[in-house]
Parts: sequence; C-alpha cells; structure tokens
Amino acid sequence: MTIDWEKEVQQREPEMLADLATLIAIDSSRDDEHTTASAPLGTGPRDALLKVLSFGERDGFTTKNIDNLAGRIEYGAGDEALGIFAHMDVVPAGDGWTTEPFKLVEQDGKLIGRGTSDDKGPSVAAYYGLKIVRDLGLPLSKKVQLIFGTDEESGWAGLNRYQETEKMPDFGFSPDAEFPIINGEKGITDLTIQFPTLAQSTAAALTLESFTAGLRSNMVPQNATAVITGTADFTAEFDAFLTANPVTGQLKQTADQITVTINGKVAHSMAPEDGINAATYLAAFLADLALDQAGKAYVTLIKDYFHQADRGQHLNIAHTDDIMGDLTASPDLFHYQAGKTPDLLLNVRYPKGIDAATIIENIQQTLATYQVKITASAHSMTPHYVSPDDPLVATLLSVFEARTGKPGHQAVVGGGTYGRLLKRGVAFGALFDETKNVMHQANEYTLKADFLKATAIYAQAIYELAK
Repeated sequence: MTIDWEKEVQQREPEMLADLATLIAIDSSRDDEHTTASAPLGTGPRDALLKVLSFGERDGFTTKNIDNLAGRIEYGAGDEALGIFAHMDVVPAGDGWTTEPFKLVEQDGKLIGRGTSDDKGPSVAAYYGLKIVRDLGLPLSKKVQLIFGTDEESGWAGLNRYQETEKMPDFGFSPDAEFPIINGEKGITDLTIQFPTLAQSTAAALTLESFTAGLRSNMVPQNATAVITGTADFTAEFDAFLTANPVTGQLKQTADQITVTINGKVAHSMAPEDGINAATYLAAFLADLALDQAGKAYVTLIKDYFHQADRGQHLNIAHTDDIMGDLTASPDLFHYQAGKTPDLLLNVRYPKGIDAATIIENIQQTLATYQVKITASAHSMTPHYVSPDDPLVATLLSVFEARTGKPGHQAVVGGGTYGRLLKRGVAFGALFDETKNVMHQANEYTLKADFLKATAIYAQAIYELAK
C-alpha cells in the first residue's frame, strides 16, 4: 500500500493550526510561586497538559493524567510499546518580542509564538502523525504512547513522577531537537558557585549594591543590571564600551545611585555561542571601576573566568570528545547583594571522557582563592548515546531520507531531551538542518512548511516502528 503522507497532513492542516494556537495561548512556564495541590507546577503547565489530553479525548484515543504533572495519549495494543516523549512547558517569554508571545501569529511563512519550536509545535506534529496512522487504520503490532511532561525546561518533575507510577515504553524518540536524528546527548549539570569570602566588604567611594541577571538555568541571560551607590560620572566610558562591544545598555543616575543595564542576546544554553551574555559583558565593564573590595572581586572574577569563555577554558574544564564534541559552560544566573554571600549558576554540558565530579574539582582548584562552595543540581544527567547500528536509529534515518530526499546522519547535541529516559531512546526533529534555531529566544518560530513536513515524517515513523 502506497501512502501519500504529505497529502494526509495537508487535509488536516486547519485542525493542526487551530490546536497549536490553543496551546500557544497558554503561558505554560513553570510558576513555583503559585503552586496548588491541583497545579503542582503552576496553573500554566497544568492547563497545557489538560488541553493536549483533551485533544486525545476529543479524537477517541485512550488518555491518562498523572497528578497534573504528566499525561499520556495511547493507541494500539501489543507486548511492546513505542514511546514518543514531548513536553507542554515553555521557558518564560522574556523581552524583545515583536508579536504577542502567547498568540500564534502566521507571518512570512513562519508560525511565531513561544513554544512553536520548543516543544508545542513538534508535539502537535507528533500527535497528528499518530492520528493519521489511526485514521488510516494501519495495522500495528505495538502500542504507541505519546507521553507529555510539564517541566522539561527545569527539573523534570513530571516525567520523574511518570516513571514512579507507569511502565516505561520499550524504545522511542522525543520530537524535541533536530532532524535527521540526535542519538547522542551530552551530560548536563547546573553548578551553583558561592563565594563566601565576598560576603563582607570595606567601605569605598563606589559600592556595588547588587548585580542580577538571568531567567532560567538553560537560557543565556539577555539582560543584566547592577546598582551602585556613590557619585561618579563614567558616561563617556560606558558609551565607549557600548561602541566597542556587541551590546546595548542604559545608564541611570540619581543623587547617590547609579543603575547600569546591559542588553545582550538570549540563546539556549546548549549553544551559548549563539547568544550574547549580558551579565559577563556588564561585569567586564564594571571591573574597571573603583568599586568596593567585594564588589570589584565579584565582577573581576566573572570577567576573568567566565567572559567569552563558553568552553570552560579559563576554569580548567575544557574537554572535547571525537564523537560528542566540546564541553560547553554557560553562566546563566547571577545573584549579588552587598553584605550577603554572592553566587552564580553555571550550566555545564559535557561529552564522554569527563564527569561532573572532575568538573567540580577543577573549578574549585581554579577558584581556590575565593574558597568557593559548589553545589550540583539534583537534576543532573550523564552523557547518553545510542549506536547508529540500532534498528531504531536506522529506521528513523530511513524515514527521514524517504520524506526529504536528503541523506541522514547521526548527531550529538548539548540539549537534554526526554529521549535519554530510555536506553533505546533518541531525539528526532522537529528542527531541520537548514532552519535557524530560535528555541528559547524572543520571536521563537517554526516554519509552517517545516511543521507540516515534520508531521508527515512522524506519521511514517510511527507506522514503521510500530507495525
């Protein structure tokens, strides 16, 4: 039987766009300040999960909700289960949007809105891929489980809870990365580095009162702000700094307080080179001022060890693997308040050949002068790799080649997807090689043509893997 997968997708395009618009309209970023018993991660993640499950109920699939933290849409029967892992949460919108971030806008061939690329757009594409297989009545020998988490962008509480109560699929993929396939993912750890020796400072003409930057541990900070008390005029120096560097900024001064803001470019922390870290640029400017002892030490160490050093080269943690590539180190959250112990959070993504313990030890030795205390996040992940010889990888690459006419190849990324939850788990789409990666950025979008193409790929992939 010959199936025109693209035609099947085209027939469902209006419904797909309507469902995507409904999901985009929900701000599903994790909201720990407003949790309840029925909304353990905030109302947004819960509401997005309930909405996507309602699609499955509407269309006659079997669904299951696990404590408003995770959910499943299921079809078929069999001893084995194919799992497709997606997520309904998004990172905060942030600044710099030219459209409403939580309204789906179609413009110049783009579908714009927070989550269109990561991961609501791919989730809808995978769902309609499954729906096409069901609507066509194609024979399957395995169960297909489309599983949704609600905090993939933070602590994975949703899928952690799912694993506690549900039997995991035997193999599968996550539509949360890139085509043709991601069969390797770097290890990931968030390291909170505290500087206890900088808790107290001597008086000075200029005192750094605060230094703050960052929204999430997996986002290169777009904005950074420092508040300084004292009187000084460094307008000329600031203007010269802005002219010489790829950032913008503002300087506001009152009688005895100066507020300095730097604006850079947000990016996903798995590729910090795609962003412009506002915090390290701000530190680089402040390091030349006559600040108090603790304040100057804090901004100077940021400049010396973290500025333009996204491979960890100044921390003695740089490492490269022939298959998995470079270690990346992105400082993403900064907290300095005069009189308190300051810190920063470093997001590290590392290949095979090095481990978190070695990374921590090397940073401690490098920053020994500051007697740093380093705490690793409980949500840390080791490197994950599935051989290209595995039938799962071979089948997915074959489908990609059939639907695109392009050669498939293996790849490794710094991102952490739900694909690593399974020993035989990979990430598969939905970003195409030739399309710019704007995940976590302002004006996030997916190309409409790519959205439809990915759906056809997912439909055939589900059939080939579960038949």
